[in-house]
Amino acid sequence: MLRVPSNGKRLEILEWLRDPAAHFPPQHHDDLVTDGVCSQSVADKLGVSRPVADAHLELLAGIGLLRAMRIRHRTFYRRDEQRIADVGQLFEKGW
Repeated sequence: MLRVPSNGKRLEILEWLRDPAAHFPPQHHDDLVTDGVCSQSVADKLGVSRPVADAHLELLAGIGLLRAMRIRHRTFYRRDEQRIADVGQLFEKGW
């Protein structure tokens, strides 16, 4: 679940999505905070292809750290703050 590549791309994504307006350009029809960030924007910021970004985003969504929402033909991602807090508490307890 918590495998992170040595370059830390997944941790970067989580950090950027903490304050998406500070890290991503405005989206044409969607709000970065309420709707989330599309995978192409994440791919552009990471400097990788969209399929690579999709793999990272899908893994993070699969373990519950991100929420995915489909709008029109794109998937938008935002942090699940409650789930992230729950995981943090597990580590504080020495899990």
